[in-house]
Amino acid sequence: MASEFLLWTAERPADGFTTLIATNARQFLYAGIVAVLFAWLLATKWIKRNKSIVRREKSPDLEKPIPRKGNISKAPGVWTPVEFKRPEAIPYPAWDVHKTDPLPYRPFRHGPYHITMGLRTMQWDDWIELDNHYLKFHADKARRIEERGEKCCRTAPEAYDGAVELLEELCDYLSQRYPTLYRKTVVGLDNLATGETFNILQRPLPEDPMAICARLVQDDLAIMFEKPDGQYYLLAGAILLAGFWRLSDKFGMPLSEIHTSGDVPGFKTKLEKGMTNFFRRIKCDNPVLRNNYFMQVDDDLAWSHSIGPEDGDGLQAAGWSTAAKDKTIEHHHFRSERQSLRRLPRSGGVVFTIRTYFEPVTAIAKEPGVPGRLASAVRSWGDDVSKYKGKERYQDVLLEYLDGEHKRQLEEGITTEDDENGRYPF
Repeated sequence: MASEFLLWTAERPADGFTTLIATNARQFLYAGIVAVLFAWLLATKWIKRNKSIVRREKSPDLEKPIPRKGNISKAPGVWTPVEFKRPEAIPYPAWDVHKTDPLPYRPFRHGPYHITMGLRTMQWDDWIELDNHYLKFHADKARRIEERGEKCCRTAPEAYDGAVELLEELCDYLSQRYPTLYRKTVVGLDNLATGETFNILQRPLPEDPMAICARLVQDDLAIMFEKPDGQYYLLAGAILLAGFWRLSDKFGMPLSEIHTSGDVPGFKTKLEKGMTNFFRRIKCDNPVLRNNYFMQVDDDLAWSHSIGPEDGDGLQAAGWSTAAKDKTIEHHHFRSERQSLRRLPRSGGVVFTIRTYFEPVTAIAKEPGVPGRLASAVRSWGDDVSKYKGKERYQDVLLEYLDGEHKRQLEEGITTEDDENGRYPF
């Protein structure tokens, strides 16, 4: 019946009524087309105006020209305080000083290895990470503050206000993010786990403000300040658990010299220009994160004694050339750093937080995909990176072990040859 109706309407001679219907139908069709086009143009314009809503976050472009506007210094070495307040932190869900495990950072990929700063955007809630290693870190840092003093914690006179500003920021943030550990008071902060009370308003402070900061977190801390020559200098620091470098060797140095004195691979050719630009451009409201990793052939978190004594004479007293070669795999440890960078609004200092995660290689190699991925990464290091990370001293033992664990995981179906197992840097 349907086909017959179509045939009849098509073949029936048109009269005035059917002609009117046909004319109106065409008009409705044209009007509909115009309406659709208009709606499409409006939608396109709206998307362009609001593209920030759907745009993916990107790591900072280090090669952009250096602007001197906004909440950055308007001239080298000149800083005008800006109106910026960090968003209030949300309490860490179910955080417990005894039960919350460290995050499993595994910041390595299958080769090839590329030298970059590896920056990514930081969420303000995640500025400081505390976990069930807190009490051990706290005790180790307290011991080293007492034993080493200014060798580990120091603030230049011109950086004192910046160090106090960091202390104020930490007291505010930690009481918000970890309310089961820290309680804000009218004069500072109470540590509910250790019973310590910190009065940050008294003057003079009972000790260097960077030492007080160090007692509050598991991170090492450093603040860089710009001088009139346009370079950023390390003028405040609490470096207590760095493993391979000493604050006393780097204090007062400009950013470039800190890296060249440590023979950082590719710094001059690939990193220096971009890093210098980035430090001048970083704004108070744009904190960033990065991760790195090293191998260590002893179990000392604070100082890797296998590379030489911490209090040797000069930089040459410590180095991979002094480390024992081919120690058994039980001595091999995986050392990873999570670094945050942010600018302080009052002083203009750029704060580094350096949180170290330290585990036996035999522990992380049990994780699916990790031994194969780590072995590939280590093999892909260039000569300069290999020298910097001391590869020659441990590569034979390490790679043999990782290859064996990788083969076992393949045979047991735990992983596959192409399995990355995780989202970088995890």
